[in-house]
Amino acid sequence: MLNTSTRSTTPRTVLVVEDEPTLATAVAQRITAEGWTARVASDGASAVQAAKQLKPDLVIMDIMLPVMDGLEATKRIVAERPVPVLILTARDDEADKVIGLGAGADDYMTKPFSMRELIARCKALLRRVERAKVIAKNSENEKLLDFGSLVIDPAQRIVTLNGNQVHLTPTEFDLLATLARKPRSVLTREKLLEEVWDWVDASGTRTVDSHVKALRHKLGSETIRTVHGVGYAFEPPAQ
Repeated sequence: MLNTSTRSTTPRTVLVVEDEPTLATAVAQRITAEGWTARVASDGASAVQAAKQLKPDLVIMDIMLPVMDGLEATKRIVAERPVPVLILTARDDEADKVIGLGAGADDYMTKPFSMRELIARCKALLRRVERAKVIAKNSENEKLLDFGSLVIDPAQRIVTLNGNQVHLTPTEFDLLATLARKPRSVLTREKLLEEVWDWVDASGTRTVDSHVKALRHKLGSETIRTVHGVGYAFEPPAQ
């Protein structure tokens, strides 16, 4: 089932996928208060259809949904058209978050959450999309980051490991490239939030941690080194 909440001037369209009516309405109303258009879908299958029709600028996706769960819906939506996805989870479980990010999501929030924080995360994701376009333009003539078995192509946004292409989400790619441009140099979580997510505060440091875990899962646990209490460093694979 779908319903719509709009204002006359709406520069952004946000698809809210939530089966709990009270929460879905509250989120849609808060989005509308920002001057954006909010469209609500109550199950994963409806969300996939709505995303095809609306081509939203952002998707807020609950994981636990009827008909089709949020992870599968996220995979299908992102495969159809790249769009930032913020997942909502009722469990503060790191494994759930890594799985969600692996499905193509860009960020996550754990219920319960404040509407103020939700909107801040949404704005950060939307800024990041615009910033990514600039980064991609500036990377057109950037040379390959060739570390032997691991090759990163900033211009084509392709990563290969042992000759095989590795699928990374846009955020995962940006995080890896940012670290790899300064091999073995430690970048703080706050610096990574600024460079990759365009966040100006430290409220999302756990988001960095989850994305690093997702990258390790795809590229190997030794690829990114943790410097406890500080941040992370890219470790080129042994030749």
